[in-house]
Amino acid sequence: MLRRIALASCLLAAPAIAQAAKPPVVYNGVTVIDGTGAAAKPGMAIITRDGRIDSIVPSSQWRKKLGAKLAATAHVVDLRGDYALPGLIDTHVHLATDPDPVFIRAQLRRFLYSGVTTVRDMAGDTRVLSDFSRGTMLHQIDGPDIYYSALMAGPQFFHDPRTIASAQGATPGAVPWMQAMTDDTDIPLAVARAKGTGATALKLYADMPGELDAKITAEAHRQNMLVWGHAATFPASPTEVIDASEDVVSHACMLAYQASATMPPEYHHRAPVDDAKFANDTAVLDPLFADMKAHHTILDATIYVYEVMWDENGAKSPPPYCKTELAARITGAAHAAGIEVSTGTDADSDWDKPLPSVFDEIALLVNSAGFTPMQAIRAATLVGAKTVGQDKNFGSLEVGKRANILFVAKNPLADIQNLRTTVLTVKDSEEFWRSKYPPITKDEAKNELSDH
Repeated sequence: MLRRIALASCLLAAPAIAQAAKPPVVYNGVTVIDGTGAAAKPGMAIITRDGRIDSIVPSSQWRKKLGAKLAATAHVVDLRGDYALPGLIDTHVHLATDPDPVFIRAQLRRFLYSGVTTVRDMAGDTRVLSDFSRGTMLHQIDGPDIYYSALMAGPQFFHDPRTIASAQGATPGAVPWMQAMTDDTDIPLAVARAKGTGATALKLYADMPGELDAKITAEAHRQNMLVWGHAATFPASPTEVIDASEDVVSHACMLAYQASATMPPEYHHRAPVDDAKFANDTAVLDPLFADMKAHHTILDATIYVYEVMWDENGAKSPPPYCKTELAARITGAAHAAGIEVSTGTDADSDWDKPLPSVFDEIALLVNSAGFTPMQAIRAATLVGAKTVGQDKNFGSLEVGKRANILFVAKNPLADIQNLRTTVLTVKDSEEFWRSKYPPITKDEAKNELSDH
């Protein structure tokens, strides 16, 4: 027995077998839009090695940069005339509210082949999300990296049917990924339970006062977790949410509740925002924007979801709590005030559409919220990486960062719709050519169709 234990110890301690270094890859002849907001650089070569960006040099210099020996082994991809950007990031998806693994795989495939290399999942069944997160990280599943959250809310929220779907087989509000919080909750233990799901962050959703938001946020930060949340958690106002020091807040229109005479007491029983307060401008929110800037709060605006809500509502009553036009104006005003804005959607495009809805969100930033194409691209890349705490690792095309790259055929700075001309997605140096994309099939979406 002792010999077996000793042998097992030796095997565990044995060094990993060294793998031969892969040859460098050169993406040559591209115009680089690096995601930082810097001017585009035409005629460049991006050299990647071992899943990272090794260098970005003029096309005429890549051989010299590598040296004759390495240059002779390099895999050169001729992309003359194309445009290179960081992989896109959708900062508000829900992959596993009522999880269907077949459809999730199909969605992830569409994301990746369209140029999306990272998504931020804003609450769902983490039992499923952890598996998919591992699979995409290890390239066992074709899809973007998934950074996900564990949800916290007041007890009354957990009658919501979405929470019941996400906690199938257990009790919503009593599982680590969906916890009911009160003043009597052991907050350090609750945060530790959430962290144990593999979540990057907590999502503070609804039906909690500002004091509780602040206590949870402080403990989450102590345990090195990020905090994402609704811009109002009812009865907590936007100001209380911002002052709690949450890292990212979602839904531009929820900021409008700061202008309400009284805050709605509960998430499910909230009146529409007071449009009259914004008839001429959004100046009433200027103090809130100043507070957000002081706290370095990122706004996950989700303009697209308001458009979807109004489209789906039709003549039904009551209407959604906020119009798309107001969501866009608030987003534009926040951006003008110096608030970082990311490109979250909160609703994906229909399964049979060729591209995911993050392209619609990016276009809304430009066409409705007053962003320049360059600013919208930065929102969809570097700011998105900041929302998951990974801006030093990806989100821009810079030396040392992961080789997550989107190549498009037409100039998105001339027309943001040109972002839709995907040619190639590179994730950690692995190539996914759009011409080889297998679209989502009706069979993969059958459960999605039956729900509607």
